[in-house]
Amino acid sequence: MLLAILEQNSRMNIRLMTKLILLILFFAGNTVFAQTKYQKDFIEFWTYIDNHYAYLEQQNIDWRKVKEIYEPQAEKITDEHEFIQFLEKVLNELHNGHSSLNTNLNSSNRLIPSGSDLYIEKINNKYLIKDLRKGFGTDLSGLKIGMEVTLYNGKPIEVQLEKFLPKFTDKANQKMYQYALDMLFAGTHDTKREITVIENGKEKTYFPITYGNRDELLFTKVLNRNTAYIKINNSLGNNNLIAEFDKALDSLFQYKNLIIDLTETPGGGNTTVARAIMGRFTNKLLPYQIHEFDENQYQTKRHWVEYVTPRKEIYKGNVFVLVGHWTGSMGEGIAIGFDGMKRAKIIGTQMAGLIGAISNFQLRETKIGFQFPTERLYHINGTPRENFVPEILTKNSEETIQKTKEIE
Repeated sequence: MLLAILEQNSRMNIRLMTKLILLILFFAGNTVFAQTKYQKDFIEFWTYIDNHYAYLEQQNIDWRKVKEIYEPQAEKITDEHEFIQFLEKVLNELHNGHSSLNTNLNSSNRLIPSGSDLYIEKINNKYLIKDLRKGFGTDLSGLKIGMEVTLYNGKPIEVQLEKFLPKFTDKANQKMYQYALDMLFAGTHDTKREITVIENGKEKTYFPITYGNRDELLFTKVLNRNTAYIKINNSLGNNNLIAEFDKALDSLFQYKNLIIDLTETPGGGNTTVARAIMGRFTNKLLPYQIHEFDENQYQTKRHWVEYVTPRKEIYKGNVFVLVGHWTGSMGEGIAIGFDGMKRAKIIGTQMAGLIGAISNFQLRETKIGFQFPTERLYHINGTPRENFVPEILTKNSEETIQKTKEIE
């Protein structure tokens, strides 16, 4: 009798345990199933970057910490507007202008460097204008290089930087602060900017308007009897520039000096245009940049050199390439290419420092596109492209222009 009771209790316990396990599995399955499309897309977004972003180690980014911070926030998102704002915050963790969404809101920040028009640095606890983008809003408003900025849109600068600083660390470095400064002063699409400076010992507020790029692909002029000048207007991604550049260069062969101005190329471009331009200045095959790509699945790296081939009639005179804070991505690639080929002197400030070569991705649920660097790029001497320093280093665009007047 006792044995029968024990067997019956055992069978009941087994049935009870089975039901309990099934209930646990049911709720666990429903928890996954109940994830919103925004939670799913955040995980996909985070995973893409975790698997393919080329600079997590170089930038010392704790990407797993980023997941810990933002995954709970994704649970609270209820519409696409909120989700775009959310992804923009996550991208700040990468603190470089070469990562962005392919969509934005009126409240979204302008991209850097293409959407910025001044360069500010913090020096001895003061925010100083170190450079201005010629012909754009801050320059045309009357702001000057060297001015101390005290307020942005009527508020202290320091507290406004917090929005753009990475959250995975509480010890922001100089590059993180510079990224935050660049983003703050680029402004948003829907807000007019007010920049307050010290002028003649008093505060004065300027109201710069953001101007667009020039429509022409390039323009040329003759500076003196020996020197000609070609300026490229943020068109390195337009293959039509190749024919326009050829036409311009062919008309300038009689000049012994040629200046190629890349100071207005913040929007990047493509390697076809870059190689086509550089191909007019070499009579033999030459390397111009190094690529490196992580094959994480196999713990290997792809490492290769990209070359420039001679094209059409070769210009054999002296070449000078102008660069600056608004020389970005492919503009930076052309600069290190000319330098690596020993075919030009590079004159200017440090460049935009956009890291790597980018690839495009799209999220499965919301169809939001985005891009980030998946390959590391180097000068042929092994220097990371973003660390390249011009041979003739200047403090700002005005000094760069002055250097060009010395070319005879």
